[in-house]
Amino acid sequence: MTDGQGRHVRQGLIGFVCGRRSKWLIVGLWLVVLVVAAPLASKLTDAQDNDAASWLPGSAESTQVLDASNRFRPEQIPAVVVYARDGGLTDRDRQRITEDAREIKALTAHGVRGAETRGPVYDTPTAPEAAQIFVPITMDEKGWEEIAPAVDSLRDRVGRSGAGLSVHITGPGGTSADFSKAFEGIDSTLLFSAMAVVIVMLLLTYRSPTLIFVPLIGVVAALFAAQALIYLLAKHAGLTVNGQSAGILTVLVFGAGTDYALLLVARYREELRRHEDRHEAMALALHRAGPAVLASGATVVLSMLVLLAAEMNSTRGLGPVAAIGVAIALLAMLTLFPALLLVFGRWIFWPAIPHLGSADPTASGVWARMGGRIARAPRVVWVATALALAVLSLGLLQLRAGGIGNADAFTGKPDSITGQEVSARYFPAGSGDPLVVIADQARADQVRAAVAGTKGVVPDSIAVPEGTKPSYDGKVLFEATMTDPADGDAAKRTVERVRDAVHAVPGAHAEVGGGTASLLDMDEATTHDNMLVIPAVLVVVLLILGVLLRALVAPLLLIGTVVLSFAAALGASALFFRHVFDYAGEQTDFPLFVFVFLVALGIDYNIFLTTRIREEAAREGTRTGVVTGLAATGAVITSAGLVLAGTFAALGTLPMVAFAEIGFAVALGVLLDTFVVRSVLVTSLFLDAGEKVWWPHRPAHEEGSARREPDSPAAPEPAARQE
Repeated sequence: MTDGQGRHVRQGLIGFVCGRRSKWLIVGLWLVVLVVAAPLASKLTDAQDNDAASWLPGSAESTQVLDASNRFRPEQIPAVVVYARDGGLTDRDRQRITEDAREIKALTAHGVRGAETRGPVYDTPTAPEAAQIFVPITMDEKGWEEIAPAVDSLRDRVGRSGAGLSVHITGPGGTSADFSKAFEGIDSTLLFSAMAVVIVMLLLTYRSPTLIFVPLIGVVAALFAAQALIYLLAKHAGLTVNGQSAGILTVLVFGAGTDYALLLVARYREELRRHEDRHEAMALALHRAGPAVLASGATVVLSMLVLLAAEMNSTRGLGPVAAIGVAIALLAMLTLFPALLLVFGRWIFWPAIPHLGSADPTASGVWARMGGRIARAPRVVWVATALALAVLSLGLLQLRAGGIGNADAFTGKPDSITGQEVSARYFPAGSGDPLVVIADQARADQVRAAVAGTKGVVPDSIAVPEGTKPSYDGKVLFEATMTDPADGDAAKRTVERVRDAVHAVPGAHAEVGGGTASLLDMDEATTHDNMLVIPAVLVVVLLILGVLLRALVAPLLLIGTVVLSFAAALGASALFFRHVFDYAGEQTDFPLFVFVFLVALGIDYNIFLTTRIREEAAREGTRTGVVTGLAATGAVITSAGLVLAGTFAALGTLPMVAFAEIGFAVALGVLLDTFVVRSVLVTSLFLDAGEKVWWPHRPAHEEGSARREPDSPAAPEPAARQE
């Protein structure tokens, strides 16, 4: 089989995928994979580990305290039932609260340790306006899955607000239950949202009601296979999967898989106009577009694996999960997808079927005209574009990626957040989420005194929780309430002061943990991860581009555009978050996730464009090759960008600010990269640099390289039977 210019296309895997009989074998193999994988994929939710340790940095002090505290008591999370009435609680209210406390103490379902319930505690002893009941919930073998049912059982006992008395369930238990409910059905929500986006975008791109089902079959098969493999690794190899990584997996597989399908089918349509035999057309499409698609997938996979260097367990766990998903999506799009297209034949493109000899619509389309205009003054174009992106980057001054509190973590306002606000009006703001201190028993009194004397701690709140062993292996555990909200910056500063105070007690070996300490350690670990992972991803991308393009200048230019695009996307997103959506801030890992997704996925379009430019430059010279490459890839890359942006925007369907912000920023960044960076900035930079862009290895101009016209297709092999 030749490529139309007399060169022989290697058989191997391409020949197997495009074989007249072997294509059926590939479809059959994937059908078997789908039948085996579907039941396992449905179990992935059961294998998720959403407890605190799966998110925290493994070496952090708060993680050590969490592990050590399990020796004193079963792992617990406190829920707080809050009652309040403006103007003061009535006698009837107090009678109800006392009765509720009695009934709660009898509860044992879903890990509720009713016997260890504390309260009711009133804000004042004489004329109280509010009361609290503290209910510990034990993490059993089902872990965090039991939090929501436990809180529901509490709510069944205490009822809801009414007749002027407000009743809420808050504290870490109440908030965790609301987070759990927000994650409920995340896989199906994202699956159907992403699928809807992909269907709409494929209809707009292909204008074919039949073709859209082929990439959908491919990405669904890839998703099920990836979920099944990840489930097996989670159950038997210790791979950590949580709600965040499972949700992002769905978006990545749909977005990346559909992108690879779009890039491949665009080249296949070109070859169908030049070749009568669709098997030969597909073989040539894979031969020409396959390396770019493979390089794009490898970039994403390697970039995700860089996350293994992160300190945060949640970030580190995302790396292999995302890498597996993208790798399987790449495999499906390079095997199952081409085989299905060959099985269905040309009619799958109905009504716009690409016939032999039909005109290539990209030759004189909008992207060809745009390339011609940019070529008139490329330096002016890239300078003006770079300045515009730099102006958008100034929005980074509005970025508040220092973490957000529970009150700002939801797009709505669940009961636990309302209860938190009510509780803070009458009680110390940190009640319900105390500091946890572990120290040597011999120095326990000195450590207690150090904690009590620290600014931000309620001095008389220090106590050993009910149900806790008085000592274990020469250590003691006690808790302390802070005066500030446990999820705020002031409480984090209190943790720092308490740690300084107890660490200064000689021979105490004291450590400070708890919810606030965990947030502080997560912030510090994420800052470290940002400084480590972002440069490492840039190095990975630079190396892949250097190998693919066999050049130094072009990869450096592309990396520069990537960094500028990321800064502009982040800056523009920050402006939207502040002045349109009114979000309070961003999580500390927000820049890292946006960077990894934008760079790893956005570089796909630069790879596809520049490899096509290099191919055309070898025949026509760099300047003509740039314009031709843009004309040939403009429509498909734009479509791929819209699909990827739409799938990430599906994260906005989840009721959590962190997911909505990541989805919006990545979607905006992909659109900027698609319509501005790749089509204008990269094109004008390559035109201005000319042949120097390929230094030190310029593409050799091929003899007889004039572009073959559509009416003179390459003849198929004599032995090939036409179908």
